[in-house]
Amino acid sequence: MTTIIVVYGLLAICLIWSLLKSRQKTKQSFKVAAKALWKMAPGLLVIVGVVGLILGILPPETITQLVGEEAGFLATTIAAVLGAVTLIPALISFPLAASLLRSGATVTTIAAFITTLVMVGFVTAPMEIKALGRKFTLLRNGLSLVAALVIAGLMGVILG
Repeated sequence: MTTIIVVYGLLAICLIWSLLKSRQKTKQSFKVAAKALWKMAPGLLVIVGVVGLILGILPPETITQLVGEEAGFLATTIAAVLGAVTLIPALISFPLAASLLRSGATVTTIAAFITTLVMVGFVTAPMEIKALGRKFTLLRNGLSLVAALVIAGLMGVILG
């Protein structure tokens, strides 16, 4: 609770400082932020809906069996593949990851999903191949996948 108060306090101080420095620029930045939120809203609503359905339909025991300790490395591999082929902003995936973590998913599995989501671009690979070449794209994505799995393993050891 203290962290929230500190963060919002700093936010308020920065907002007041910005308003005092330039009311016009502050107003314009709010307009830009509102447009960005409006663009992200459909994705956020879909994720919230999917998370709600998953958590409403599947009991925590089932989620634990699918992506918890019982599922082992298979769950981590599946999460890594899902992260690699999913094209959503990482910011939108965080609520999903938090919900799955609360429902029994392991830190390793969640870390694999988030890191591959950010680092591996399966869906964007054709465009990347055109811009940077096939060899570079395959090498980058392959090394990113390996690095993401190493990061997930380390996160599981450190935070698990």
